[in-house]
Amino acid sequence: MSTVVYEQREVRRARYAVAAVFAVHGAVTGSFATRVPWIQDHAGVSAGQLGLALAFPAIGASLAMPLAGRISHRFGARTALRGLISLWTIALILPALAPSLWTLCLALFVYGASAGMADVAMNALGVEIENRLGKSIMSGLHGMWSVGALVGSAAGTLAAHLGSDARLHHALAAVVLTVLGLVACQGVLDLRPAEDEEPPPRFALPPKSALLIGAVGFCAVFAEGAALDWSAVYLRDRLAASAGLAAACTTGFMLTMALARIAGDAVVNRFGSVRTVRAGGVLAALGGLMIVVADHPAVAMAGFALMGLGIAVVVPLCFAAAGRSGPNPSQAIAGVATITYTSGLVAPSAIGGLAQLTSLVVSFGLVTVLACGLVVLAGVLRAADRDRPKVSRPDTAVPDRPLS
Repeated sequence: MSTVVYEQREVRRARYAVAAVFAVHGAVTGSFATRVPWIQDHAGVSAGQLGLALAFPAIGASLAMPLAGRISHRFGARTALRGLISLWTIALILPALAPSLWTLCLALFVYGASAGMADVAMNALGVEIENRLGKSIMSGLHGMWSVGALVGSAAGTLAAHLGSDARLHHALAAVVLTVLGLVACQGVLDLRPAEDEEPPPRFALPPKSALLIGAVGFCAVFAEGAALDWSAVYLRDRLAASAGLAAACTTGFMLTMALARIAGDAVVNRFGSVRTVRAGGVLAALGGLMIVVADHPAVAMAGFALMGLGIAVVVPLCFAAAGRSGPNPSQAIAGVATITYTSGLVAPSAIGGLAQLTSLVVSFGLVTVLACGLVVLAGVLRAADRDRPKVSRPDTAVPDRPLS
């Protein structure tokens, strides 16, 4: 009995450690998003060229994400996450150094590849911990990602307001976040494969059950990626906001995302996944409409905040539904992760390309339409309500794999 209690304490400690890793990962994203206007000006690229450059993180992530499983299999989960999160934090330095379009594309390719691998590794550990605890924690973990992104974007807002050079800002942020990431990784589960376990395939098609669930995540993450990378540009170019106010819009978006995700588990337990996502879709669509019709920065900022509130819990619920959707949960989760993550990286490029052809207003009209898709497609998450795990007592639940 005492051994089981000890193991449960270790799992709880690992939960807090991986939550800290999520926060570090989010802080990198927030730090980058608020300085996109500076990076655009430094590289001397137009909105369309910026959209092209922002396609390269998607390319890098798509090619690199399947490697995360093999890296974890080869080195163990803790060592792999330690290396991948460090690679991601250091990659923050690269975009601000790019002096031209093609160097920016190369920098963002590396940035996306490192982001994708670290994201897969930490989500896999989060799902493992959720299984061992016997209760939902993924919304809270993604909430910590949003908290980190909020902190990173707040620092970026201050740096933009002070007119600081993004190269110096990102170099200092990379040093701090690398140290924090390494410290946090000390407490995560050190899972290792059995001696006779085959390494995962480099590439595998997701099961059919993951495709519709992935479509729900696609709608939400497209809106999130568009808001993260284009909200500051939208306020600056469309509504003539100052650099500081434009960056503050991104911070407000991340604030509502963080609050909704932290409260997300309680809301879903009360109302269920389907109703939560449908209500979120209505809020996100209303926020998108406010952005499109806004003639003042305050209205657009409120719209971005409402959009963040509406889409916040969708991705954690997609992971939960994928894990209960078929005979191969891990493959389904990987498939949904690939679809949703690629959506978030493709979104900025699509927004930029459409803005170049039409306008940013039309681009965010597309985001609003996709937010309506959450209302239509929410029913595919019903499996997450039907098979929701029960909370296990700490003195009786036994981990399904040994701790190292």
